[in-house]
Amino acid sequence: MRENSLRRLFGQDVADFWNTVIAEAGHIREIRMRIGQPILIRRTGNDVFLDEQGFFTDLAERAHKVTQQELDDFMMRICQGSPYAFEDMLRQGFLTVPGGHRIGMAGQTVCEESGRIRTMKHLYYLNIRISHQIFGVADRILPDLYEEGEVRNTLIISPPGAGKTTLLRELIRKVSDGNPYGRARNVGVVDERSELSGSYLGCPQNDLGCRTDVLTACPKVQGMFLLLRSMAPEVMAVDELGGREDVEALRTAAVCGCKILATVHGRDSEDAKKRFPELFADNLFERFVIPKGRAEDNANFWGISDPERQFGTWIVVSEEIYRQSKGAADVGQNIGIVSGGNTIRKSGYAGML
Repeated sequence: MRENSLRRLFGQDVADFWNTVIAEAGHIREIRMRIGQPILIRRTGNDVFLDEQGFFTDLAERAHKVTQQELDDFMMRICQGSPYAFEDMLRQGFLTVPGGHRIGMAGQTVCEESGRIRTMKHLYYLNIRISHQIFGVADRILPDLYEEGEVRNTLIISPPGAGKTTLLRELIRKVSDGNPYGRARNVGVVDERSELSGSYLGCPQNDLGCRTDVLTACPKVQGMFLLLRSMAPEVMAVDELGGREDVEALRTAAVCGCKILATVHGRDSEDAKKRFPELFADNLFERFVIPKGRAEDNANFWGISDPERQFGTWIVVSEEIYRQSKGAADVGQNIGIVSGGNTIRKSGYAGML
């Protein structure tokens, strides 16, 4: 399915040039296109360029350089010949296309008198983020997020590119459909930039479970209140908390009886605590999920056989034990995983970062 959606994205007239990229899509995170610059492929583990025949090369001087015509043709294709139909998305700086792939854009903005961005023109830079849904990546930590049949309020903390959105996406699906540790629940997802659902024209391209309701292209705070009023979620899920207002909206959801699944950027838990102290103020979260160890070491430890993929191990820490530790490093060295504040054992997450 991913390969077919990429083939349609690039178009039949240039399909041969993109064959290598399409074939290796499972290991590609981003495709960067900048006018007058080489096409850059960001793979798991390393970056490469595309040469004039569309093959990978490490040498920038051998790489194919993007032309204005190529970028214009690409944009007209994804906008179906009418950029005006996608003006709202252009104003936000990205488009989501069939298959859930997300295309970020940069160039010259057109602003209104108020300073609000109206649209974007003279596009010179594109970032095609390949959609990856990996089933099963939450299986090893799932039992430690539940207690007495209920999922606990969980915060995933990691730096960009460490796989937290992939992990959250799978947790949403597992909670929505039900699993051996808890019954199925109605899940409300505020997906501001369509990164969880990969929604195209409001229709999710990723599987978030049969009891999940998704609100896209909506700021988190307004979206959470709207879902609370209209969809009666039992679990609320949001990606990449950005400030105090987001946290206060989550507190309101919790008061209304919702369980919480959320992520936040941070080099480690201490970094997140410094930037977002309100996240840790009054025991809102009962489980903290943080990455641990080098990816290649974790792949060996967990018996991952695919050397082309980069995997990470995660540890789950209860709120009580987290507060007793000195931070992520101390937790990782001395605890491994803590469930319910008592049981200590290892757990892991296997997924492409």
